[in-house]
Amino acid sequence: MSDDTVDDLMEATYRALCKHGYAELTMQDIAAETDKSKGTLHYHFDGKADLLESFLGFLLDRFEDRLETLAGETPAERLHALFDELLTASDDDAEEFRTAILEIKSQSPYNEAYRERLTEFDRTMHDRIADFVGDGIEAGQFREDVDPDETAEFLVTVFHGAQTRAAAVDRSLERTRRYVHAYIDDLRVDDSSPDGDDASAADGTADASSAAETSATAEDGSENAGGDESEGE
Repeated sequence: MSDDTVDDLMEATYRALCKHGYAELTMQDIAAETDKSKGTLHYHFDGKADLLESFLGFLLDRFEDRLETLAGETPAERLHALFDELLTASDDDAEEFRTAILEIKSQSPYNEAYRERLTEFDRTMHDRIADFVGDGIEAGQFREDVDPDETAEFLVTVFHGAQTRAAAVDRSLERTRRYVHAYIDDLRVDDSSPDGDDASAADGTADASSAAETSATAEDGSENAGGDESEGE
């Protein structure tokens, strides 16, 4: 299958997921979003689960590409830019897509392929955040008592919690994004704080940590609920 065909099918899968959600999605729905027939989809994929596994891999590749083009010249700037990317709606279908991905996540305890793809995404995000923090410490931007691994673990959990709350209870990502920026700024050594950081300073680090922990708690609760109800992106 050519790269153009793969891109076409993955983009069609994205549109179909936004329209129909995970549970109701069919191969015919995906075929309807492209010029390929349902038979062509079945020729390349064993079924919906197989196609969605490939879709998750496609999203991971896209995410890794985005990581290489983040704005900013310093580790701190790139870390801020990463969460601007992660916690900003990318298009008009973002809400529907978050919901579909939440449905996929709820299937990961029962689908090993989904779980492996989601774990890859989680690990990639964690490792890149830890790299930014470690580089920031070496550059003298972040305090030496900051632990890159623990900071990355915390911020990844905040991200997942924010996505879950946005999908489950329509909680805006904007507030969480402001709290995360305030949290990142609090990692800085005293003389490396950015000028004019009014929005972040107004909220305060304590509020940032509290909001982030709330998001993390919501994520844990959602994942447990997903398991009780019984992926691919």
